Formats: sequence, C-alpha cells, structure tokens
Amino acid sequence: MAETPFQSLPRDASAGPRYLPIADHGLIGDLRSVALVGTNGTIDWYCSPSFDSPSVFAAVLDAERGGCFELAAAVAARTKQFYFPDTNVLITRFFTEDGVGEVQDFMPVTADTSREAGRHRLIRRVVCVRGTVPFRALIAPRFNYGADPHTARTQDGLVLFESPQRALALTSSVALECDGRDARADFKLAEGETAVFALDQVGGEVAPRGCACAEAEHEFNATVAYWRRWLQQSRYRGRWREMVHRSALTLKLLTYAPTGAIVAAPTTSLPEQPGGERNWDYRYVWVRDAAFCVYALLRLGFTGEAEAFMGFMTTHVSPGCGDGSGPLQIMYGIDGRSDLPERELPQLEGHQGAAPVRVGNAAAGQLQLDIYGALIDSIYLFDKWAQPISSDQWDDVCHLVAWVCDHWDQPDEGVWETRGGRKNFLYSRLMCWVAIERAIRLANRRGLPADLTRWCRCRDAIYRRIMDRGWSARRGAFVQYEDGEVLDASVLMMPLAKFIAPTDPKWLSTLDALTGELVSDSLVYRYDPQASPDGLRGDEGTFSICSFWYVEALVRAGRLDEGRLAFEKMLTYANHLGLYAEEIGRTGEQQGNFPQAFTHLSLISAAYNLDRALG
Repeated sequence: MAETPFQSLPRDASAGPRYLPIADHGLIGDLRSVALVGTNGTIDWYCSPSFDSPSVFAAVLDAERGGCFELAAAVAARTKQFYFPDTNVLITRFFTEDGVGEVQDFMPVTADTSREAGRHRLIRRVVCVRGTVPFRALIAPRFNYGADPHTARTQDGLVLFESPQRALALTSSVALECDGRDARADFKLAEGETAVFALDQVGGEVAPRGCACAEAEHEFNATVAYWRRWLQQSRYRGRWREMVHRSALTLKLLTYAPTGAIVAAPTTSLPEQPGGERNWDYRYVWVRDAAFCVYALLRLGFTGEAEAFMGFMTTHVSPGCGDGSGPLQIMYGIDGRSDLPERELPQLEGHQGAAPVRVGNAAAGQLQLDIYGALIDSIYLFDKWAQPISSDQWDDVCHLVAWVCDHWDQPDEGVWETRGGRKNFLYSRLMCWVAIERAIRLANRRGLPADLTRWCRCRDAIYRRIMDRGWSARRGAFVQYEDGEVLDASVLMMPLAKFIAPTDPKWLSTLDALTGELVSDSLVYRYDPQASPDGLRGDEGTFSICSFWYVEALVRAGRLDEGRLAFEKMLTYANHLGLYAEEIGRTGEQQGNFPQAFTHLSLISAAYNLDRALG
C-alpha cells in the first residue's frame, strides 16, 4: 500500500506531549550520522546515511509528519537516561510497577572498508532487568523530510521500508506487524530476557541481514570498547573531568570519519526562540567552528581528529583566487562541496510550531573575515602540538595571509552571520590580526619563507585600527563595530587570542561593561538585537559559547572565584546527560540546534584554563 506524502503518524492520544523539550534527548552516532533519542524512548531525529542526508525520522520537527521510532514500556513508567560510562552508548531505563526495563541504543562504529562499511546500522536492545515489563514499538519512517511516499512489506522475517530514494530494513527478535506503511510490536519481557531491533540502510551492495541477540551483544561490546579506547587518549586529569570527557565524546560524534569534517551541530531548524524564525541548518562544516574544535581536542591530546580535519581542508577545500566572500567559504558540506542552497520545507511545521524548517544555508556566501584567524590559529597549534605542517600546507597559509593583508579592512557580515548588512566588526578585525600574527610565529619558529616585512606592517596596522576605532571612550569598552557604541560578547576573545593583556585597564573596563549589560547571572547574550538590528525578527537566548568565554576572561583577569562560580553555574544548565544546545532561554531551557559543537568546545577550553589557574 503506497503512502501519500505528508502522512501523519499514528499517535496514541495518551502518549504525552507532542514535543519533548530539546534538552530531553540523548545522542548516538557512528561518525557518519547521528540519532536523537528522547527520554521517552523515541528516536525522533535520524538522517541516513550521513549528517546532511534527508531525514528518516524527524518528529522533533513535526510530531505528525516527521517520522519516528517509538520503543518504550507499554504501561505508565518513570524514565531515566544515561550513557554507559565513558561511551556514546545510551541507556533509557523504564521503572514500572512490575519491573524495570531498559533500551540500549547505539550505532556500531566500524573501521571496515569492505562493502559492510556501508551498512549504517542502528541497534536498539531491550532488556528486562527486574520483574516483568510489557513494551510497545512503532517504527514509522517518513523519508526525505516527510515528503516522499514509501511502502512497507515483510520479507524473510524482516520489514523492508522502500521509498524512491532510500530503503531501510528492520529486523527484530519479536514478532512485527506491518500495515503496508509502518511496523508495530507488542511484547513482554521477564527478568533477564532481551529483545533486539536493528535498522539498516540497504541497497546497492548492502543486502538486508538479520541481527540475532548474540550478534547485537557482540556489537554492543565492540562499540563500548571502541569509545573507551578512544577516550583513553585523553590527557586531561583535572577537575570536572566527567563533563570535559562528555564534551569530547560529543565533539567526536560530530566528526564525519570518511573525510575528517566536523559539523557545527547534527540537527537543523531547532529554534533559537520558541515559535520564532531563527531556525538554521547546522549540519555542515563551519571553518570557524571546526577550527575551534581542533583547538579543544588538541588540548586534550586527541591529535588524530586534528590531523583528519587538516586533511579535510587540504584534500577537499582549495583556497580559491578570491571573490566576494574570499578564498575560503565560511562553510562547506561534509564532502567538501561548496554549494549549499537554502530552502524551506513547508510540509514540516517546525519544533513546537516554530517555522520555517530550513535545509541548506544561505550564509555560505557571506563574507566573514574572522574564519582566517580561527583556521590559521588551529594550523599553528597543530604544527606546535601534533606534527609539522607540510610545505604545500604552508603555501596555502601564505596564500591566505596575503589575501587577509589585502582585505582585512572591508566590512563583512561578522561572526554572528547577521542578515542586517555588512559592518566593520571588531571581532573580524581581531581575528584578521590573529591570522597574520600566528603565521608570523609559525614562520619564525620553523624558519619558513614569508613576506615578514609586509605581514608585520599589516598586523600592526590592524592593532592600531582596533585601538583607535574599536574603543569607545564614552562606553569605556571595546565595541561591536568601528566607531559604534554597541556592546558585543565576541570581544571576550580579545584576551583569549592574546591581542590584549587580560589585566589591561581598557580590557578590565570592557569586562565590567559587558558584565553590566550582557551578562545575566553567568549567562551571556551575544548582543542586543534592539540596539544592533540583525535583520531578523524576535529575540534569542543567551549564547553558551559566550558564557564559557566569559569564564575564561574572568580567570585570565585574575578573578578566579567569580570565574569558578560562573563555570559551576553553567554546568547546571546542561541537560541530564551533560549536553548543551546553542543557547539557553529565559527560564533555563535549551534553545537552538542540539548538541552544539561551539558550546562543548568552549566548555573544554574554559575547564582546562580554569583548572590550570586553580592549580
């Protein structure tokens, strides 16, 4: 039976709220894609076979039309969710009157280069740990963001879901009912009993294959061993180790193993404001975000990920001859593609009705000068902490620095990707200074050929320009853009980037001004959209990377007690698993795409520097 497009899901009216809060989710993945698993046991976000593929399950963006994989106790139950220690294997536990059961969710990670490497398997093990527990499952995929019709049929003991572009095979150790569109199961487990569901992408050389309980247990143990083996590389032994390592594990989940790309977040269009229009697709490689990730992972000792990202930039991204947006785009696809057209999906209502749902990102064509500083700083640190860069990589650096020397004084869209027109943003100037300054350091340390006379002249000119036109005597602060008076939290990077001494009187005055205007009990707003219109309607929450930058700024200024308190407060805003979205709303809820690389990398940096300062 063919499904009509935009088919609604068969919902149980007693199943609870239509949408879980963004924070009520855990994340699993296989370094190619991820799935979000709600605290109610429902997978309501999953794109296959890769991060930026069209969704199979997207109930987080439309409860009726998005598609989901429900698996939960069939009776009233309390739930708790946690990660198997030191792994990305997620456990959702159900406490009922008659027993305790749990769902173990994971995606096997493989280094296999054979045709089996294309399997992209998602495994859900159900275990009764005490008493007896009845369970109910509903597997209701909605292909291509709910736009494509599909059929479902049984074949050799499994259910095959087929759409024009994609096919999935569901195997289960319990009996499944198929109505031509969805699959269901009702079953009861006694103490010690296990059931298994495995969902595979099939087609091409990957044929449907069963997944017996013994195989699922083997895959479970192998996946646990993989994540623990990876985490053992960490050199971090300081305070808040559990939160730091959870952030590292999360950043690893956001890496795309085939190319070394690192995505900004694994979701699209989770709103920055409830019911608002600030909904963007973050499933791409922002040069800035990925470069900052390299810094955070190098700090902990994970050189492999840094090397893989450098390989991505070398293999898939070639500095061009320069156009309106410079020799580099601000973002790329996970395969290095540069064309990321933005469009809206009218068939999806958006999370809790926050439309539009967007895929692609029109900001790819923006000019954001700060990316050159972020990238060259990460190259400098990679050369210093991991391995020397190659002569070809140095040639690329020289090409980029020459372009920055020619173009640093242009207006641009800035780090926050505003859609309100270009300005002479201070942060863009700051990171152009970083680009040139780090290249000079690298050339001097390695004795590499460089036009040092010109580079030094440009570096010094940027410094003078920031000091002359980025400082407002009336505000007693460095400001958002030249000759303005609007405050912006991005200037918190000034001492972090070593542009200004963290105890310089001008900086301390700026820190006080930011504290008075943009800080709300340790939480930091990026800027005031009313004072600095960004081309979009509505407000937004506090920006979590800025909150962790604020912690670092306090620490470097010698205000250790304040910095530690602000950091500890930020930790209380994490979800139950230690995960963060992009922003935090007025009542403490997570807002924006989830989880966000920006937030987790800045947590690592703040923890590292605070721990070192505390001794």
